[in-house]
Amino acid sequence: MIRVLVVDDEALIRMGFTHILNTANDIEVVAAVSGGQAVGTVRELQPDVVLLDIRMPDVDGLTILADLRRMPQAPVVAMLTTFDTDEYVAAALRSGAAGFLLKDTDPEQLPHLVRTLAEGGTVLSSGVTRLVVDGYLDSSVREPTAVRLTARLTERERAVLVLMAEGLANTDIGERLHLSTGTIKGHVTNVLGKLQVSSRVQAVLIAERAGLLTPAPDEGAR
Repeated sequence: MIRVLVVDDEALIRMGFTHILNTANDIEVVAAVSGGQAVGTVRELQPDVVLLDIRMPDVDGLTILADLRRMPQAPVVAMLTTFDTDEYVAAALRSGAAGFLLKDTDPEQLPHLVRTLAEGGTVLSSGVTRLVVDGYLDSSVREPTAVRLTARLTERERAVLVLMAEGLANTDIGERLHLSTGTIKGHVTNVLGKLQVSSRVQAVLIAERAGLLTPAPDEGAR
């Protein structure tokens, strides 16, 4: 059972997400609270996944994210927003958010996205993906540095990184490469360490800048 905490300043959003997610047999919303209650509720209930509003009147979502990331057993955190061009997207992803979801996400897709987060995958709306690829996340990592960092990876780790870029969870990557989930977790840990980043999203950005995600030329085209 995947235990989820929903944090949003709007009661309607909290109720909607709770209702949608609780229809899934493998997901339980353990609480739905406003921003001021978020950190205390996480400490008490220890959810697996936190869906956190990035903008709230009582407390900044980025501040909550930082507090959660410092916890010994930090939950996976995905940020919620109404707009896919939110000015806070870079700060949220740089601070270790595992995803960035629009509040009007298709209800039928929401349980799947939560499962992906719980299994170690990355979830980004299409608008956010464009921002990341365009280099909005971290302009300090230039192409030569990205190439140098990715050169540290083994062939297997590069394969794992490319599949991470597809947003696949560890289980799915394992199925693609015919490896156990535990082995994939080890490879992901090595990838993050060698690239000197703390999140899968940051690793994917470096892979993009290093050219690892550029499709190979069609050999049939002459």
